[in-house]
Amino acid sequence: MRMERNGDILFSSSPSLKIPSTSQERSFLENLGSCSKTLFSELSRTRHSLTRLVDSVKHRHNSAQLCQTRPKRWPDSPTWMLSSVTGLLTGKSRLFNSISFSLNQSAQSSESDSRVENYGIAPGTQSPMLCFASLSLTPPVQSTQSGSDAKETSQQQQQQQVPHKGHSVSRNAEERVLISEVLVRTKDGEELERKDLETEALAALKASRANSALTIREVQEDVHRIIESGYFCSCTPIAVDTRDGIRLVFQVEPNQEFHGLVCEGANVLPAKFLQDAFQDGYGKVINIKRLEEAITSINGWYMERGLFGIVSDIDTLSGGIIRLQVAEAEVNNVSIRFLDRKTGEPTRGKTRPETILRQLTTKKGQVYSMLQGKRDVDTVLTMGIMEDVSIIPQPAGDTGKVDLIMNCVERPSGGFSAGGGISSGITSGPLSGLIGSFAYSHRNLFGRNQKLNISLERGQIDSIFRVNYTDPWIEGDDKRTSRSIMVQNSRTPGTLVHGNQPDNSSLTIGRVTAGIEYSRPFRPKWSGTAGLIFQHAGVRDEKGNPIIKDFYSSPLTASGKTHDDTLLAKFESIYTGSGDHGSTMFAFNMEQGLPVFPEWLFFNRVNTRARKGIDIGPARFLLSLSGGHVVGNFSPHEAFAIGGTNSVRGYEEGAVGSGRSYVVGSGEISFPVRGPVDGVVFADYGTDLGSGNTVPGDPAGARLKPGSGYGYGFGVRVDSPLGPLRLEYAFNDQQTGRFHFGVGYRN
Repeated sequence: MRMERNGDILFSSSPSLKIPSTSQERSFLENLGSCSKTLFSELSRTRHSLTRLVDSVKHRHNSAQLCQTRPKRWPDSPTWMLSSVTGLLTGKSRLFNSISFSLNQSAQSSESDSRVENYGIAPGTQSPMLCFASLSLTPPVQSTQSGSDAKETSQQQQQQQVPHKGHSVSRNAEERVLISEVLVRTKDGEELERKDLETEALAALKASRANSALTIREVQEDVHRIIESGYFCSCTPIAVDTRDGIRLVFQVEPNQEFHGLVCEGANVLPAKFLQDAFQDGYGKVINIKRLEEAITSINGWYMERGLFGIVSDIDTLSGGIIRLQVAEAEVNNVSIRFLDRKTGEPTRGKTRPETILRQLTTKKGQVYSMLQGKRDVDTVLTMGIMEDVSIIPQPAGDTGKVDLIMNCVERPSGGFSAGGGISSGITSGPLSGLIGSFAYSHRNLFGRNQKLNISLERGQIDSIFRVNYTDPWIEGDDKRTSRSIMVQNSRTPGTLVHGNQPDNSSLTIGRVTAGIEYSRPFRPKWSGTAGLIFQHAGVRDEKGNPIIKDFYSSPLTASGKTHDDTLLAKFESIYTGSGDHGSTMFAFNMEQGLPVFPEWLFFNRVNTRARKGIDIGPARFLLSLSGGHVVGNFSPHEAFAIGGTNSVRGYEEGAVGSGRSYVVGSGEISFPVRGPVDGVVFADYGTDLGSGNTVPGDPAGARLKPGSGYGYGFGVRVDSPLGPLRLEYAFNDQQTGRFHFGVGYRN
């Protein structure tokens, strides 16, 4: 017996024996003997052919290359796998460059040395498993050749191997032998108990047919076809001289029947998925092709979820039990490394590592998921203090686990900025609504991702000075609760409710506000805010003097004093779909005035907004609806103003009505025109539901506001660094046209 190993394929050959023959058959057997003398050389040639066959199958299926050398079994830890994945994430290698599996038959006898029972499987490929079995020429049982003669013949054959590696090998490989009969038998020469397996083997044959002339190469190819059917672990072709001619017998050994499955190391793989992958094979002979498909589906389950897991070993145990060994890489440690913005070298960061680590959903002991890691990277980037973030997995020694290193490049923590805008509440004069702004912000106070913003906005009428401090995640809280403290002094035009005064005087609403709010997500896509806000508000004339009545002698405050004081308890809940402007959105807001002192206002205000976008080919239909109601004693300037750029287009700001209740609906269709330019067609409708006269002083009735109205028109939108620039022209129900210009989307 001579055995050679080439890569993952084991070749075995047996020296042939001389077969006595009659004179009529001597010519054929002499040729057959010549073929036997060069059998080793021929098998060597077949070995290379088989290697090329493996390569062609691999290239045809775009599979990963089999390792040139590999251990008989997969290592106990997936460290090598993790090294490959690390290379993938850094862009230097492919994921799982090459992984091999072995199917080992237990309870094998020493007679199995003449065949190969290890199969190589490349994960994720569709190519069948290949196995090579020895090709031998066996004499009839009545052979009279002595053992010493056989030994001498064998020695002579071995001495003649080298000279016959040239043209004689090629000639013998192409010489044909007439086959009178083709049979499939067990390795003991008996009929197979299961006729369906015999049928499968015969169906796999292509060249080997009764009364056909075959070459050794064609027989060997049929051996591979039988193995490729997946039902047999070995196949040995035997040529037997009979009275009727040469009988070709394929001695096969079927695989065991599948009676159970043992899976080790699969901590996150659902048991139901395993059952579904193997349930069709219970009680049937193990088919290597179907087994490979099951393994591919398991590996695909891990790959689809971005998990570091793979089937690393396969065994068949006695009794038809298949044992799967799954390698899952758990997270051993997560560390933060700061890199210099210019050089990329490690440096000392200003952010505390624990501030970043608590943002991560990937925790120690979990099976590492690349998808989860990507979400963690996005989460850290949304903190606003990092310029670049990446995660690099590395093997944690020989533990079979993975260490994660998060590389962070910090942004400058603070600075000054200036800008401008347009106030939507000013209608007198083309430039009166322009606003300039100046701000200082610090994104990362104390290295805890806390924000400080001090801003000043100033226009001809408007002015806002604001100090805002935000802690996006309160330390020690596991619900991701944020806290915001705000102090603001503002002056805004009173035209939204009270309009322009007939004597050309103007009113401004002055507010001093301070409060604290807490926000947190409480369901996917749902977030809530609760807070306590104090407001000191009053009305001033164009000279800055406080007043309590307007031109129509209507009260401007609810208390009758120059200022109204209110302590508001606020609650807000928001649902956001994908986060895009055209996605589904719903917001509910409620404010309750708390009369801590008798003169403080006591009321309840509810406001809701909803939006739904629908794609119609390249266009998008957007439907929005908003409404609200106030119960109790409230300041007149707090009434719901209807009309304007963000309400009913075609009217001036607040020109439709000022009510205790309101409903505004809008529908628009936007479509791409060219590049960043979109066209839009829209229609709006709003009403105060007849509540205008219930507002203290009835400011809407005194100014003859209709209380309801609609508008329709068209416009264009252009994407810009400041947001969408909106230029629209609308007609109202009185057939009056009006241009509207805005920055950003409608509320």
